[in-house]
Amino acid sequence: MVKFSTAQRRTRLMRRHRLAAEHAASSPVEATSSVVVLHATDPATVYLSVLARCPDATLNDLSVALYEQHSLVKMIGMRRTMFVAPTELVPVIHSAAGMEIAARLRRRLVKELSSAPTEPPVGPDIDSWLTEVETEVERALLERGEALATELSRAEPRLRTAVLPTSDKAWDVKQNITSRVLTLMGADGRIVRGRPAGTWLSRMHRWAAVRELWPEGLPTVGELDARVTLARAWLRSFGPATVADLQWWTGWTLGTTRKVLAALAVADVELDDGPGIALSDDLEPEPPVPPSAALLPALDPTPMGWQQREFFLGPHRAPLFDRNGNIGPTVWWDGRIVGGWGMNGPDIVWRLLEDVGAEATTAIAEAAAHLQPRLESASVVPTFRTPLERELSAASA
Repeated sequence: MVKFSTAQRRTRLMRRHRLAAEHAASSPVEATSSVVVLHATDPATVYLSVLARCPDATLNDLSVALYEQHSLVKMIGMRRTMFVAPTELVPVIHSAAGMEIAARLRRRLVKELSSAPTEPPVGPDIDSWLTEVETEVERALLERGEALATELSRAEPRLRTAVLPTSDKAWDVKQNITSRVLTLMGADGRIVRGRPAGTWLSRMHRWAAVRELWPEGLPTVGELDARVTLARAWLRSFGPATVADLQWWTGWTLGTTRKVLAALAVADVELDDGPGIALSDDLEPEPPVPPSAALLPALDPTPMGWQQREFFLGPHRAPLFDRNGNIGPTVWWDGRIVGGWGMNGPDIVWRLLEDVGAEATTAIAEAAAHLQPRLESASVVPTFRTPLERELSAASA
């Protein structure tokens, strides 16, 4: 059985995730593909993840790729998480994860509209009513090109249908269904998120019809084929890893994960912390790369790519994660986490969590100095605040 040491896994991480200086990405698309997809729950993460891997890229370069070239697309994918994916991978992710999520969201919404009072009343045939609403929303988007949710709700007033409270609980309040319908349509592969309403940090966005990108709709990919393709891409970037890592990243059940692996050429391997798997054609050791420093943002796809993170995280979990398992901004050296960073106003501030020596400290300072002007005076505050990030952002400049 082939064995992969922790050092070998870190070497792969640096090279394949474009964190080694000599293997940096040349474009936002290459940076994204190196980690399969970028986490996009927090708008800033997408930009900062690209800047960390692509030293010549600007904020505008990513905006162009997303909203002009459409070489990258923002979509709901694995674990009902928002991602940015290379365009050619979108149909795969949709079939491998999105369709199942959409079916679940649809059942939940139909059940609620059927059982709770609404304003105005919806009528008895909820499925047909919802289908009509979705059709009108798509038509409105095709007419406009892009539109905010508020604009769509004016074009299709049924989006403003409200589910009324049925109890006196504080959380049971009147809510319209606009966001839920648009989220469902996104998971269903009918619409995608478009340009932000404000700056690159804005959480409000426009919507666009998928048929603007694919006139005939998303290409059809068989579910098993799509899942095998997605698992192969993940193992190429993140392997060797454990079965639990793959299951966690995809959000599949253990049974589905095993079915996918049975259709994929994988080999059992030995890791320093237990058994793992790797692609059968990807078992050769890779030569070491020179140490490099990197500042990765909160929810970056590298630290969020594995469930079992000890080989690069070490003893630093407590200050760097929130209570729900979301990682904050991290400082990397030689393929492992050695500290964290945040922003005090427009300034990057960072702290080491261990002694890494003068060479590493200098390289980290240079990485921060290189990133600072590329943020164009913006101050980035993660959606999910972690203990060290909070402390650094509150410190005096």
